[in-house]
Amino acid sequence: MSLFLVNRYLAEEEDGSASKETRSQLLLAKLQQKAKEKQQRSLMERPSKGQTSQQQKRKKRKPEGSHESPQHKKRKTQAVPLCAPDSDIPNKLVKKKKTHESAKDRAMTTETEEVEQGTNPGGDEAEVEKDTSKQTNAVSTEFTVLGGFENKAIQKVHRVLPQWLAQPDVIHKDIKSNLVPIASITGLAPQLIRKLQNNGIQHFFPVQAEVIPAILESTEQGLLVGRGGYKPRDICVSAPTGSGKTLAFVIPVIQALMERVVCEVRALAVLPTKELAQQVCTVFTSYAEGTGLKVVMLAGQKSFAAEQTSLSELRGGRRRSLADIVVATPGRLVDHINKNSGLCLGHLRFLVMDEADRMVDSMHQLWLSHVVKAVHTPPNGAEGRAIFRRTEPVHVTAASLSPPQMPLQKLLFSATLTQNPEKLQQLGLHQPRLFSSIHAQPNSTPAAPGLAPDGFDFPQGLTEYYVPCTLSNKPLLILHFILRMKLIPILCFTNSRETAHRLFLLVQLFGGVHAAEFSSRLSPGDRKKTLKEFEQGKVQLLISTDAAARGIDINGVKCVVNYDAPQFVRTYIHRIGRTARAGKSGLAFTFLFRVQEKRFLQMVQQAGSPGIQKQLIKPQSLQSMEARYEQTLQELASVLKDEKAKY
Repeated sequence: MSLFLVNRYLAEEEDGSASKETRSQLLLAKLQQKAKEKQQRSLMERPSKGQTSQQQKRKKRKPEGSHESPQHKKRKTQAVPLCAPDSDIPNKLVKKKKTHESAKDRAMTTETEEVEQGTNPGGDEAEVEKDTSKQTNAVSTEFTVLGGFENKAIQKVHRVLPQWLAQPDVIHKDIKSNLVPIASITGLAPQLIRKLQNNGIQHFFPVQAEVIPAILESTEQGLLVGRGGYKPRDICVSAPTGSGKTLAFVIPVIQALMERVVCEVRALAVLPTKELAQQVCTVFTSYAEGTGLKVVMLAGQKSFAAEQTSLSELRGGRRRSLADIVVATPGRLVDHINKNSGLCLGHLRFLVMDEADRMVDSMHQLWLSHVVKAVHTPPNGAEGRAIFRRTEPVHVTAASLSPPQMPLQKLLFSATLTQNPEKLQQLGLHQPRLFSSIHAQPNSTPAAPGLAPDGFDFPQGLTEYYVPCTLSNKPLLILHFILRMKLIPILCFTNSRETAHRLFLLVQLFGGVHAAEFSSRLSPGDRKKTLKEFEQGKVQLLISTDAAARGIDINGVKCVVNYDAPQFVRTYIHRIGRTARAGKSGLAFTFLFRVQEKRFLQMVQQAGSPGIQKQLIKPQSLQSMEARYEQTLQELASVLKDEKAKY
């Protein structure tokens, strides 16, 4: 047990220890009194000159004392503010002193002997100071001295982008001032030039004039190899809404495939919505007319069996492809791949992703991994017949280039293409090349303060407004825009299909406005019919969810109204992008509650908006409609109650 030492507190100690403590205090008081008496005598005996010399000596001693140990310095500095009487010392410290009483008694007795014998005449004062400092140190050691906290400015970390993202090929923002004649684009097929002229197109927009030659350049040596015999680079395009991105990939894909001999699926365009897929399929079909190329759409508008029949057929005991270009939505595409419906992607050359930022966000569907797997998996029984076998992509070496194989080139298009390298890495791009109208200065340093790192480009002819409102007068504002301000036709966006349906019923019950709704409540056929009637001018107000916010080109839209404020800036950009297309002018209004104004305006400003103006609607302008509005609300309540009873 001698290896261990246990210190225990046994409450109050015996009376003998208390007597020892009083004796030590008496000795200390006696010593202090003698020191004071001796100091007074020395002051009285010494003349004034000696007193000044003594002061000089003391001043000289101060720097010598500066060489003391750091512990001693700390004790002196901490002892200054603790000049409290003995009664103020906590009992806890007194108990702590008792453990060291024997050592203190021995030290005090030796010191008293030295004072009585006069062996320490010059250092009496210093010894007294040491003793008092020891007393105060017992108090100071119980506390932790805090301090040294400073508010240091944290240096902002600027992100470093890959070179292809930081230094893109710049596209002009102004469409009207930078039109390029179609005849000036080298390498364009005469048949396509005639087709463009028949459709009334004499000039290319800036994005088309830049991207079309870049894609055609990768097919100059044929479909097997790119420029210089290497695999072609992937293309990424970020341009404003209505700048002609669809035609920028339709024309080069048609020209690259128009001389094909065997019908195989060599181009696949994937789009997020059925309506957008229908629109792109229409453009492909228009320019493929007379070339022998066949375009098939897989978007769920037909039955699965009908789509399967349009993809391939059995001929001579083998399945032959009937499609050269496939336009599909992600979900329907995965269904055809998993069910072996005759969709063979072994010869796929172009993979087009329109609205690419939306496709990246929906990567949880894993549609891209299914496509890549199908591309590198030969069809049943075709391994022995394949001349150019496709293998998984690896690092470019001499061995990987021999024998040659059909490359897969990805083409990405979006008005709000992300600049997050981690998200773009999911797409597996090969030496990508970016065309962007956002980077006005390609060699610029990190973004200036106040600018968002992910800025977006707004249409040139667009004028933005926000309208302060309350929950009760929002429907009245819509009616005021149509009946009083004559802003027709209007494309109105809501955040949910329930809100769109209630607003549609309210406007219909109010009367005087030809309105229609566009949401997932309708079948694909009804949605197509509604869009057609809106383009023809039969519908004055189209109330829609975000189903019509992306990519859909609706002719004649002069005004867009955000009935519900969008939560994300990308949604806002795509909504207002339904107007002011192809260099035309347009208006965009956003209804905002007071609590929404600050956040929304900050979000739009950081996104790079040229400026959003405040539009006030006076309450007097709405008073004439309030009586009819109150009556309509009662009618709406009964209609909604009946609908709820049916379902």
